[in-house]
Parts: sequence; structure tokens; C-alpha cells
Amino acid sequence: MSRSAKPPPSRSAPKSPVRKRALQSSAAPRGAKGRTPSPKTYHHGDLRRVLIAAALELAEEGGADAVSVREAARRAGVSPGAPFRHFPSRNDLMSAVAEEAQRRFRSAIAAAIAETSSEDPLVRFRAFGLAYLRWAMKNPAHFEVISSGKYFAHDQSAVVREDNAELIDMTGQLLGDAQDRGQLRSADLRIMKIAGRALVYGFARMNIDGHFPRWGVADAEADQMAEAIITLFVDGIAKPV
Repeated sequence: MSRSAKPPPSRSAPKSPVRKRALQSSAAPRGAKGRTPSPKTYHHGDLRRVLIAAALELAEEGGADAVSVREAARRAGVSPGAPFRHFPSRNDLMSAVAEEAQRRFRSAIAAAIAETSSEDPLVRFRAFGLAYLRWAMKNPAHFEVISSGKYFAHDQSAVVREDNAELIDMTGQLLGDAQDRGQLRSADLRIMKIAGRALVYGFARMNIDGHFPRWGVADAEADQMAEAIITLFVDGIAKPV
């Protein structure tokens, strides 16, 4: 296609936060005399950790599709072949990225629950859901890596599988405690677990896919909206006091 035959601008859905970050990153100044920023250095024995950190940065800046072993090596300041002792393939690197992202995700949820002084399981369940959404909205690319099966082989990562299972068990435990206290409208915990998961996952995906503007949700009010829908859900499953 010649330069004069440019296609008309697309009027499709708004760009997702992940894509938006990629565009901002590509438009950023390259520094003095057009040079790219100096590569990071690493201490002997830390290359694996530095490569994972570099890949997480690449995902944050340009989305998960921007991550490659070669680009992570460039960001880490090593030769293209150096990472392959730790990560023979992109799937191996993305598995390690997912495991680190999942660890951060779980830590954020555990911290939010620990900060809740109440022993009421529904209060703690609400803290769980809100922490889930806040982390997912703050880290859309990292959330997409751990929640989507297209970037690495989920079944091959025992760490991700076990962490996911523990989060599901935590959901069931909190709802089970609420049921034991007679706080829930329904006795079907399975439906409530799946409904809760669908709510937070769906809201997080709306953010990743850039749907908030068409629903009238501005960036500044996304956190407030997340809090409101979690409260609505908890109030809906709870028996009237």
C-alpha cells in the first residue's frame, strides 16, 4: 500500500489499558542523541530473577504479546543467548512471569484480608473481592497473563495451579463460614463461588478490553465502581439483618 493510500481511522472499541500503555511507551523520548535507556546490570547468579523482572516490565509497558526471551535479554543487558539456560522457550519465560505475577496477586489479597479487623466472614469476603479488582485494574497486563491461557501452558505450572486452587479454597472457606453463621440467603455455595468469580473476572476483563468508557465509567471512578459492585454482590447474597 502506498503512503498516499492510508486507510480511514478505525472507529472500533476504545483501546484497552494494556494497549494504551504500549502506545505511550513507544512514543516516549529515547533520551540523549536518540539512544535507548542503558540496560540494567545484574549480579552473578541473579540472571533468572532479572529476566523475570524485565519480562514483567515488558508486559506492563506493551502487553503480554511484547514479551520475548530475546527482548528480555536486551532489557537485562545480556547477550541474546544468555537467557536460554534458564528459559529454553518463551513458554518457559512466560510461565515464570505468571508465577511471579500470581505471587504478587495472592500477596495483595492476603494483605487486604489481614488488614480487615473484623472477624465477620462476609466483611472479609468483601475485602477479598475488592483486593482482587484493585490489583487487576492496577496491573492489567499481569492479570491478563495469569488469567488467560494463551500466553503459557497453565497446566504445566504447578505454582499457578496451586495458587489458583488456594484462592478458590479461600473463597469457599469464607462463604462456608458465613453459611455456618446463618448469614447467607442460599445454601448453594457452588453457585455463589462461581457467581463471585464471574463478577470480579468480568469487571477486570472490561477494564483490560477498554469497555469502561462506553459504560460511562471514567478512569477516576473505576475504583469507586469496583467497590460499589462488590458491595452490591455481598448485600445480594446476605440475609437481611
